[in-house]
Amino acid sequence: MSGPFCPHAATKANAASPKARAIHATTLPTRLIIARLSTVTAPLSHDDISDAEYDERARTALTAVETAADRFLEDDVIDIDASRTGGLLELAFPGGSKVVLNTQPPLHELWLAAGSGGYHFRWVAGRWIDRDGDELFDVLSECASAAAGRPLRFRP
Repeated sequence: MSGPFCPHAATKANAASPKARAIHATTLPTRLIIARLSTVTAPLSHDDISDAEYDERARTALTAVETAADRFLEDDVIDIDASRTGGLLELAFPGGSKVVLNTQPPLHELWLAAGSGGYHFRWVAGRWIDRDGDELFDVLSECASAAAGRPLRFRP
């Protein structure tokens, strides 16, 4: 066997006996498959929605976030700048921190990027949920609060 997960024997000693080769050939792939499967997490079951439904729900989510950001600015909660270009919404906070929410139409996902990392959300049971089961507006609130240095709550 050869390939990235089943390399050739490195030395003659490793491949000296036919019995050793047979044991190596039958046990190595099994161990590798088990190791690979143990790192894979099953995705959440998501609702199958049409492209039009995805567009409407994604647009509604971005509008809700943009509206909340405008409300924070108008109510003098924080000097937040919401900038939207198509399916990309960027929230800029004092001090230079940013949180970006972006549509991914081919995947029917919303992606959120923040200092704490990236998140992928799919429409599940009427809400945008990531693979860990967290809801979009909860994660957004947490990321925006960290960027703002004060509690901010985004809700549609």
